[in-house]
Amino acid sequence: MKRLLLAMIALSGAMFSMAQDSTAKDKSDTIKIGGMIIIKDHKGDDGEKKKPDITISNHHKKKSSNVSTNWWIFDVGFANLKDETNYAAAQSSGFVGAGVGKDQLDLRTGKSVNVNIWMFMQKLNMIKHVVNLKYGLGLELNNYRFDDERIRFSKNPTKISLDDNLKNADKNKFAADYITVPMMLNFNLTPGREKGFGFSAGVSAGFLYDARQKIKDGGDKKKLHDDFDLEKWKLSYIGELNLGPVRLYGSYAMNNMWSKGLDQTPYNVGIRFSHW
Repeated sequence: MKRLLLAMIALSGAMFSMAQDSTAKDKSDTIKIGGMIIIKDHKGDDGEKKKPDITISNHHKKKSSNVSTNWWIFDVGFANLKDETNYAAAQSSGFVGAGVGKDQLDLRTGKSVNVNIWMFMQKLNMIKHVVNLKYGLGLELNNYRFDDERIRFSKNPTKISLDDNLKNADKNKFAADYITVPMMLNFNLTPGREKGFGFSAGVSAGFLYDARQKIKDGGDKKKLHDDFDLEKWKLSYIGELNLGPVRLYGSYAMNNMWSKGLDQTPYNVGIRFSHW
């Protein structure tokens, strides 16, 4: 019995040693580089050696859904206007006062700001996640700072004039805000990646829900709300550029933002904060 027990222990040790050698050989014959697995030396069913096998694993690629939703996207950029107003006609109509011209209504580019808050954007797969339909809903907030701090708006009827009492005002801005629906074709050049490369182009329709002039002079703050004869609807060409983690946006209105008096076309450019 003692000899049988010793023989069984010896056999177990030999089998364990063989298993270790086999495992070591298997490991030494396999190389893994990132998503690639290379088997250096193996035999086929006929016992002959085969050339090394290279297998590429796709586990790092993200499987895309046909409909994906992105919540709460934020844009920060610059607002500007293309001014083609006939100021002689605008003054004769009474829409602008004496001394108000293109120079006075020229914008301070660094201080005229566009902020967009998109409650959601959805992307609908159309062709293999490369071509997608992209749409959403949000708010466009445009703050215009004129070069001349003396600009003052009045309402009923709308008139833009110069007020010398405002020449030292701490802040004088005009705001126009829209509820906007964008619709774009999205071209994703790196499908499957969360932060890839691509671009989008399309149009948006915005409805004016608030316009105001805000003046801060010393400790005195005043706000004047009205539509100021702005067009109720704003139709724009829009675009988006995805450069990995960096996203840029732009918009250019199709129409004059005023229903009468002035001829100014708004446009915006900036950075978009979004996870796709």
